Amino acid sequence: MKFNTKTIHGGQHHDPSTGAVMVPVYQTSTFAQKSPGVHGGYEYSRAANPTRTALEDSLASIENGERGLAFSSGLAATDCVMKLLKPGDEVIAMDDLYGGTYRMFTRIYQDYGIVFHFVDMNDTAKFELLINDKTKLVWVETPTNPLMKLADIAAIAKITKAKNVLFAVDNTFATPYLQRPLDLGADIVMHSATKYLGGHSDVIAGALIVKDAALGEKLHFAQFATGGTLGPQDSYLVLRGIKTLHLRMQRHCENGVKVAQYLENHPKIKTVYYPGLENHPHYDIAKKQMIGGFGGMVSFTFTSGEKAEAIKFLENLRVFTLAESLGGVESLANHPALMTHASIPEPKRKEIGITDDLVRLSVGVEDAEDLIADIEQALL
Repeated sequence: MKFNTKTIHGGQHHDPSTGAVMVPVYQTSTFAQKSPGVHGGYEYSRAANPTRTALEDSLASIENGERGLAFSSGLAATDCVMKLLKPGDEVIAMDDLYGGTYRMFTRIYQDYGIVFHFVDMNDTAKFELLINDKTKLVWVETPTNPLMKLADIAAIAKITKAKNVLFAVDNTFATPYLQRPLDLGADIVMHSATKYLGGHSDVIAGALIVKDAALGEKLHFAQFATGGTLGPQDSYLVLRGIKTLHLRMQRHCENGVKVAQYLENHPKIKTVYYPGLENHPHYDIAKKQMIGGFGGMVSFTFTSGEKAEAIKFLENLRVFTLAESLGGVESLANHPALMTHASIPEPKRKEIGITDDLVRLSVGVEDAEDLIADIEQALL
């Protein structure tokens, strides 16, 4: 089954009792049992719910995985992976990460005795030297949030498999429409399903997908035991969003490259971060592992380097909405240093390259001419 068909039919079945084409919202906390311990596969919705099961089967299908798990947020999904670790374990993570992920690693799990190393994953020699017998997990975003760095998933997977280390990839920005980390050797794929999978800025959700059934069972136990599950209504909304993922991503990619090219040629713009531009330092990786496009996320800095100019630009936008999050049908604009990445200490932000004049755009599916006109007038 091809990907576009999988988004609609992958892992899905018509409701057996009514023939409903769309999975019903099973808004129930518990399920009747015929006899104590004898049930029809469902007993309590924290353990499993038919609407969530339908979503999880869809997630597994579109990522070419064996098991999908749906969570109450992307951070809840990340937290579940962290629960595989114990004090003394070490994690090697991408140096450019979503602020919430960095906050979780450094302000919660670091206090539990887990050691984190934040490195440039494109320096594979340096990365490999950090691996020791305490290294249990490698965590990568690609493309990264907000600097659009890329990591060579297949190259990293070759190292982690040889060292028997789990390898997790946050695939939120690319989505399985553009990139399938499990096929490239990763062990775990994570999504903030709030973003492109849901696609309509109306739900908070997260996802994990794995190929190994035993690993999937470990993650499910942690999810069940700690309760970060997704409710049936939200499961329905994400499942509905997935059915148009392929259509939306086509337009996100088309508009993303047009916006990036416009910004690249504007005298007020210093640097544009977009993996589809040939001058992007990781363009060759993007061509190799991103399928049929480069996404709708674009970041940029100003020639002046001034924070005030970035803020003025953001306040002047009319079609783009100044708001956190990304991946919805509507275009959003964000100031990482003051918004999504404010929890990263300023010295660390500067070290990574998240400057005060950096702006991140989530380019939506509107008419590209309207989006470019909006950027143009906001830059005046």
